[in-house]
Amino acid sequence: MQLLLISGSLRRGSVNTLLCHEAARRWNGDAILANIRLPLFDNDLQDQGMPEDVTLLADQIANAAAVVVSTPEYNQSLSGVLKNALDWVSRVPGNPWEQKPVALMSAAAGRSGGARASYSARLALSPFRPLLLTEELLLAGARKVWDENGRLTDERAAEKLDTLMTRLAEEVRRR
Repeated sequence: MQLLLISGSLRRGSVNTLLCHEAARRWNGDAILANIRLPLFDNDLQDQGMPEDVTLLADQIANAAAVVVSTPEYNQSLSGVLKNALDWVSRVPGNPWEQKPVALMSAAAGRSGGARASYSARLALSPFRPLLLTEELLLAGARKVWDENGRLTDERAAEKLDTLMTRLAEEVRRR
């Protein structure tokens, strides 16, 4: 069971990327982190041919047993790079998201843990008809819950992440 993890942050040391790595450690199977360093979506670029990195991302989504999307909250919404990746993948032939089990997470500095970003990610993904879990992980105060090795130290968040990964695996087995 391969898990694809998509971090909506490109920043080195991103807490959303750390959260993706932590989810991968708790997944019972292979896991890979997607590259969403894609060009800005542009129909003119698409007319010249689908960028190779977009095709790769779409193939990774299609071939994964499940996907985890973790987004920071930028200006009360999902990150622009994540939205850009979703827009690009929406242009590939077929729909790699169709009936794909997907879990949403958000790590943010604020008290809501990126709730608005998670909600906007849910809205952005819904046209693709994935199997979005109703459970999600919203990690508040996210800069303060990691040790020097990049491991999650917040026990309550770790339990929620374990539950989320278990639910995602159960959804995969149902398919």
